[in-house]
Amino acid sequence: MSDTHQTMKMLPGDEIRQIMWRYADRYDIQMAVMGSRSVARGLIARLVANGERNTHEWTEGKNELYKAFDESGITAAGLEMEFGGIIEGPRNFALGLVAFELAWVDGGATTTSLINNLALGPIVEKGTPEQREKYMSACRPLQPGENRKVWRGAFALTEPLPYVGVDTGVVSGRVRVAEWQDGQEPMLQVEKRGRFLTNMAVANFVTAAVDSGDPRIKSSCMVILEDTDEGIFDRGSPTLKMVHQLSNTQDPIFNLKVPASRIVGGYTVKDGMIVPNFTHSEIIEAVFARTRVTVGLMSAAKLLSAVEPVIRYQRGRFRGAAGIEPGTPRYDLGLQMKEDALQRLADVWATGEAAAALGFETTRLFDAFTPVEHQMQKTFADQGVSGRALMKVLRKPQADAVELLGLLSQPEDSRDNVRVAALQSDPMVQYVWQSALCNVLCPATKLWTTGYGANVMREAVSLMGGYGITEDCPGFLFQKWTDMQLEATYEGPEVVQRRQISVTMNNEVFLAQVKAWSGELKILAEKQPQTGAATIAAAFDLWLWMRDYISSHKDAEGRPLAQNTRHGVLFPMADAISWLLAARSLLADVGELAAKGPEHPVVGAEIDGYLGTFYDLCHLQAARAAGEVGRISAELFYGYVDAAGQNGQAEEFQRMQSALNASMAGARLAKDRAAKALSQIMIPEALDYPQ
Repeated sequence: MSDTHQTMKMLPGDEIRQIMWRYADRYDIQMAVMGSRSVARGLIARLVANGERNTHEWTEGKNELYKAFDESGITAAGLEMEFGGIIEGPRNFALGLVAFELAWVDGGATTTSLINNLALGPIVEKGTPEQREKYMSACRPLQPGENRKVWRGAFALTEPLPYVGVDTGVVSGRVRVAEWQDGQEPMLQVEKRGRFLTNMAVANFVTAAVDSGDPRIKSSCMVILEDTDEGIFDRGSPTLKMVHQLSNTQDPIFNLKVPASRIVGGYTVKDGMIVPNFTHSEIIEAVFARTRVTVGLMSAAKLLSAVEPVIRYQRGRFRGAAGIEPGTPRYDLGLQMKEDALQRLADVWATGEAAAALGFETTRLFDAFTPVEHQMQKTFADQGVSGRALMKVLRKPQADAVELLGLLSQPEDSRDNVRVAALQSDPMVQYVWQSALCNVLCPATKLWTTGYGANVMREAVSLMGGYGITEDCPGFLFQKWTDMQLEATYEGPEVVQRRQISVTMNNEVFLAQVKAWSGELKILAEKQPQTGAATIAAAFDLWLWMRDYISSHKDAEGRPLAQNTRHGVLFPMADAISWLLAARSLLADVGELAAKGPEHPVVGAEIDGYLGTFYDLCHLQAARAAGEVGRISAELFYGYVDAAGQNGQAEEFQRMQSALNASMAGARLAKDRAAKALSQIMIPEALDYPQ
């Protein structure tokens, strides 16, 4: 960067995003993005503008979404190449981008596009080869000359009537043996009541979780139901949602006879008993591990999509009033003459950037992890290793992964690079390392983006004044805010995500990674103090210290702080690490832009301005995250001591917290600069949607 601080002249476009999110070299993904954007800002935006969200019914206009998804490549983006897919390799990342583009306009339409992937998820992750071929091929969009019906799917997990999204471990659907003649395939009777099932108005098949209701069936499983099966396939009445009206959601009833070959993943027969190869929990774990990240990206898109409409509203707030002449500050800047309006918008912007950065980093991690995971699962299955035996097998590779992270933190010219190469090439080491990261970053994305992000989206709506709650508000901000309330419950509400993080954040490999990140950030801070790297590093250090502290201490009543049920301790720690992961991901994205942007033929000429503002956003977001870590740590450290406030480690804690506070030097100046940049950024005369 030059000595004079430069700021962004225009909001980031595709060239910037392709570098930051690492798909500048993927033409196929770029085309998927453009196809999704065309549908979002065309058909979907017109549906919203024309009031199609004002009815619970699935109308002809809404049904046009499926045709648009098929023709634009959105449907095919979720399929494997051999079954008509269009993305080779990083499908998690590609689907995240598709969801991001669609959610930029409407969350319900995004869900409609993604639900088929969720319905196929159990089949893709655990299905037999025959199941995978049949259902993915059936969902493939029509090719030239084909004359067939494109299938749509739905996903039926739990049905805790009258509630929704309460406990994914409770399954009240039942499967029994209907017929089982000697030498023939068993026929099953499946009873299932669904609640809040998307796509049910059009679904041809449903992947349903059921528990055994028959002593001849060993465990729970997932079963594929088709609308032509013998029995009751009642699609049910529309759910009376107040949000996501561009997705069809209903409460179906199933009572169907199906062949046992519909058990997802197949089964074996042992001692006269049907033994599913996978329980419903094993399948759900594999599916939700990836799909909840996409929901987080939907919320990230909403936050970033709010920036331009708010700028437009703020600048035009006084135009047309008596005495407000063109060329005057009140005409040109409107509300942006005031610092508060700009700084609150800067918070919205920084949150959106961090949310997107965390979500896309997690999708890339899953794409890297998937082939490793499949390889190791095959190895474990071939060796007959599972349960406690598997935990024992993984002990050494976990220790090796910790060693690898320690070696990578050393200067390259002084570490044992032969050992590094050996560890990096070990698939078991890669497996435990990547799984440790995914197991935390996935729920953190969902927790922070849809939870805290929804609160920030309310702030964006409030920045529009009364205009924000009108039906014709530019950018549909009120609808996006209300939609986020539902997205916060999709695939498990905040408590589910906090619970997973509270367990997985204690993985020794993840803790070693946090230490490595802290070291990397300290090196960056010495070179580029304006990035906020020192603040994130100090916050990581305090979080690690607090984790060790609660693991070895009891409260004033003698109860261990880190015991499994101490949600009042563990859940705030999960929140804290989520804040830090988002801030670190944003800084990593801007670092990628700094490394590759200067040589870009379009971006290069303006790179100093983009980096100047992006680093300011990083700095203010780092300070916000560090503030949360400091607050949570102080509450936990002092909040559980006795009435006299005695704590033998108070001096050490105060030293670390003091270092954290000092690391925030310059963060408010960065916020001032980011806010000022918002008053100078050029925007088009009007939003580019609806088209």
